[in-house]
Amino acid sequence: MADKNKINWASIFSLSSIIYTILGVFIAVVALQGFMVPNKFIDGGVTGIVILIFDLIDIPIGILLLVLNLPFIVMGYHKIGKTFAIHALIAVILMAALMHVVSVPVVTTDRVLIAVFGGFLIGLGIGLVIRGGGVVDGLEVVAQYTYKKSGFSTSEVILTINSLILLGAAFEFGIETAMYSILTYYTAMKTTDYVVDGFEEYTALSIVSKNHEVIRDLLVEKFDKALTIYKGQRGYLPGNKVEVKDCNIIMVVVTRLEIHRLKGAIQVLDPNAFFFVQSIKEVKGGLLKKSPHEY
Repeated sequence: MADKNKINWASIFSLSSIIYTILGVFIAVVALQGFMVPNKFIDGGVTGIVILIFDLIDIPIGILLLVLNLPFIVMGYHKIGKTFAIHALIAVILMAALMHVVSVPVVTTDRVLIAVFGGFLIGLGIGLVIRGGGVVDGLEVVAQYTYKKSGFSTSEVILTINSLILLGAAFEFGIETAMYSILTYYTAMKTTDYVVDGFEEYTALSIVSKNHEVIRDLLVEKFDKALTIYKGQRGYLPGNKVEVKDCNIIMVVVTRLEIHRLKGAIQVLDPNAFFFVQSIKEVKGGLLKKSPHEY
């Protein structure tokens, strides 16, 4: 793991980081100005708080974005590292500047289109900035900090904060707008997940089979996969049908796009093979691809 007290200037000024950050910020600005802000739609997080405050106080959104994100950037500086904080500061300053100098006309006033396309674009923008190494929304940082202090999981903290923001939207903008904002938030969240993790998000596929040796050879030789094999027993069945036998349980880390192809090939060798699939939050080492940015 990289030393969080050292600044990785090569990462900050890499071409991919610059492109991801500029493109992501520009798309987020289009989403805010062309869809969300004029129609009072929010997506949770700092941007949701900014839109709520903007409706109450006539302060430029760019200034609000910068001011409200600064505490989270400082928090990220101490918790995640200096490189992350510089990435995030650059992205937030750029977004605040573009919100001030770029003018995007309102694209639509249709609520469904705003929720779907506004959510998609803001999620795409946030995801691209994350791929570039920074953030334009400090909610993830405060969620991790609160988790360490309170014991609540990151997802629980995010859900609680966003629920309060959406309640504020219901009070300020009305129930109907708040309900559409939930759709906007969900669309943005799923889009960000796909952009950050990609369609190649890793999944653990475990196989229990009497033909485990043949399946092992198939995965290694034909599909060029690295495996983890651990000892187990199969044959514990309901009723009196107990035929316990030792077996090797094969676990392979694959992408979502590979699962169907691997399962089909395995079932040719053993139609009764037992599979179970588990989502993976993080992978590192071995023969897997490394994360594009290490802080």
